[in-house]
Amino acid sequence: MCPFHTVGLTWSTFKTREVNQPVTVFCHLKVYLGVSDTTLLPTGIEVDSFPHPGFENKPGNDIMLLKLKTPATLNKTVTIIDLPNPWNDKMLKDCLVMGWGSMIYKHYSPSTVLRELNVTLNNLTHCFEPDVICNKDPSGPSQGDSGGPLVCKDIAMGIVSFNLEKTEGYITGYTRVSQHLLWINKIMKKNNI
Repeated sequence: MCPFHTVGLTWSTFKTREVNQPVTVFCHLKVYLGVSDTTLLPTGIEVDSFPHPGFENKPGNDIMLLKLKTPATLNKTVTIIDLPNPWNDKMLKDCLVMGWGSMIYKHYSPSTVLRELNVTLNNLTHCFEPDVICNKDPSGPSQGDSGGPLVCKDIAMGIVSFNLEKTEGYITGYTRVSQHLLWINKIMKKNNI
């Protein structure tokens, strides 16, 4: 179960892999909208998937679009989120990250309840690629949170990609959604949205 961004009534963004793992070819995906507890799953919506063509098992291109085969019904738990503009993604600092990851350090046991964490993005002088947002924080996403959304002021800024444990603390990498806007718009236009 992965949280994701809903960017339209029939579109979502999603992370395609765990770091250092081969990409999985999905034959039959379903999306569960508005779910915050996996013990109470409603009927899922089938989707068509569009993985990023530049995926090379590296951070930054690990993104996929999902087209819902049935339009979403909007309500208090299912809403549409804005995509970023290329010029506003560097000025946002106070964000929310969500995921189903483990609450126990270095022990993967997925949560059955969707977890949320407020994070403040700090500028790091070094990041891996321009399409990766890096953040150094004593707390942040953990194992199993990959694919979770990074939301800043109701804007889909990033997707949890990886965590690195360094001597100076944790670094979390997020796929930078604004770097993929041309591709996102091209796929949505090509598929009549």
